[in-house]
Amino acid sequence: MANLEKEYPRPQFQREEWLNLNGTWNFAFDDENKGVKEKWYLSFPTQTTIKVPFAYQAEKSGIGDGAFHDIVWYHRSFSIPNAWKGKEILLNFGAVDYRAWVYVNGEKVTYHQGGNTPFFANISHFLKDGDNELVVRVEDPSEDVTIPRGKQYWHEKSASIFYTRTTGIWQTVWLEPVHEQRIESIRWTPQLDRGDIDLELEVDGAVTDNLQLRVTITFDGKEILSDTTTLYETYLKRSFNVRNRFTDRSNIHGPGWYWTPEHPNLFDVELTLISNGEIIDHITSYFGMRKVSVENGKFLLNNKMYYQKLVLDQGYFPGGLLTAPSDDALKQDIELAKEMGFNGARKHQKVEDPRFLYWADKLGFLVWGEMANCSEYSENAVERITGEWVEAVKRDYSHPSIVTWVPLNESWGISRVAHEKQQQDHSLSMYYLTKSLDTTRPVLSNEGWEHTISDICGIHNYLSAEEMKKTYTSVESAVTTTPANRTIYAEGFGYRGEPIMITEYGGIAFDKDQENVEDGWGYSAVNSGKDLIEEYKEQTEALQQSEVIQGFCYTQLTDVEQEINGLLTYDRKPKCDLSAIREINSQK
Repeated sequence: MANLEKEYPRPQFQREEWLNLNGTWNFAFDDENKGVKEKWYLSFPTQTTIKVPFAYQAEKSGIGDGAFHDIVWYHRSFSIPNAWKGKEILLNFGAVDYRAWVYVNGEKVTYHQGGNTPFFANISHFLKDGDNELVVRVEDPSEDVTIPRGKQYWHEKSASIFYTRTTGIWQTVWLEPVHEQRIESIRWTPQLDRGDIDLELEVDGAVTDNLQLRVTITFDGKEILSDTTTLYETYLKRSFNVRNRFTDRSNIHGPGWYWTPEHPNLFDVELTLISNGEIIDHITSYFGMRKVSVENGKFLLNNKMYYQKLVLDQGYFPGGLLTAPSDDALKQDIELAKEMGFNGARKHQKVEDPRFLYWADKLGFLVWGEMANCSEYSENAVERITGEWVEAVKRDYSHPSIVTWVPLNESWGISRVAHEKQQQDHSLSMYYLTKSLDTTRPVLSNEGWEHTISDICGIHNYLSAEEMKKTYTSVESAVTTTPANRTIYAEGFGYRGEPIMITEYGGIAFDKDQENVEDGWGYSAVNSGKDLIEEYKEQTEALQQSEVIQGFCYTQLTDVEQEINGLLTYDRKPKCDLSAIREINSQK
């Protein structure tokens, strides 16, 4: 993975000092589940090496083994820089799939369940001078369909719409030194109508006398606000008016400081924690001033109707699977989508790496944040997806690019939701849970069909252009269709005036390299790049011409393994003239 040492993995909560632990680790399979009994955390039986943060199934890990290995172990040594002595040391994991036990010098320091969200441990009391031993044990039950796994298949070979699994560490691992009193979390909420930005901040450690927080906000390289507050408790909420800081009053309601895909303006922030005049923590962050709302059946961005032109993005990469080969690769996917005239993406069944969200914030790209779903329903599945979804929403709350939350998709994990009250209650609970965590964004209870209550009516329908023209002539015809033999609303629920969007359509298969013609998969097929453009044009124009449809999401950005229905190949090569796709998208 290129540039591993450069890109801080938590872009909205950065500390200057940190040590990246990605790279070569020792690695072992534990198919007989004997590692705990034999105390591998004390004496590691190296079988091979692996390149972290790539999963063993990925070629870029140096292993590339697609077989089931439900228990794996990692080991590496590290030493603490002399400059860090006397500080507390945090060990951070971006994501480990699915259960992780972490040991330092033979002692268990933390446990985490959930393959998509970060966790950390304060390892200060487990460290020694010189080399320290870090061991991670991972369990990832390959065939357990009640685990939130998204597109990861529960069979050894990928097929249809499901892809190769990811087991173990798949995002960055790093160390950072901190003071015993430190900033633990921050949350930004723009209040566009007031011109305010709300800051919520939590401090870890006892609040003592003379503990202060200094907030410095800059815009376009110029300082616009500096504020120092004395802290009396571990939680602080402050509002700062940024609109009145602009001297050019002609621009206070315009694109000059709002965040939009066309003008992705960001405010940079420095947060400094001071105790008795000494700086004990320093965080750099940023925020964007934008408002998302739904009014009168319309999706509004900054109080104006905004037509979303999204592309379905699976977030898979050749050789890396869920892990991008580089930070530039995450950036490139957004740049290619924007080049084609899309203004956003549905990150499908993946809680994406925060580095992707950073580039979406910076480049101006809307994102629908979606949870990786379970495949079957059970009480265990409810507990697993609920706990991890809370962590995901909290992690990504402050990103201006995220404009919609999707906790459930296409009745995955709730296959009987159309008629069964228990699963309907789960759908409702995920909707209201998300609203209880975030009041600022629309939420879909079950993207695609069989909605209970949703703020947007998202419909998945792979119709021909002619069929779409007939279907989306009125609200009634739109919400009474039955794509994939599914009703748009679950029994007992119905349309309440929310915006209607076609959030999956197309899926036009074209194998540019003629390597997967027989095994390749898509919803329809063409034989040339020219035909792909023509079919895309007909289907997309059918939606653009509808007075009912308020936006669309095309399936999909890239090919993935056996799926050949991308506008780009799996290695991100265009299948057709991208400017022609842009011209079509620009018609609305």
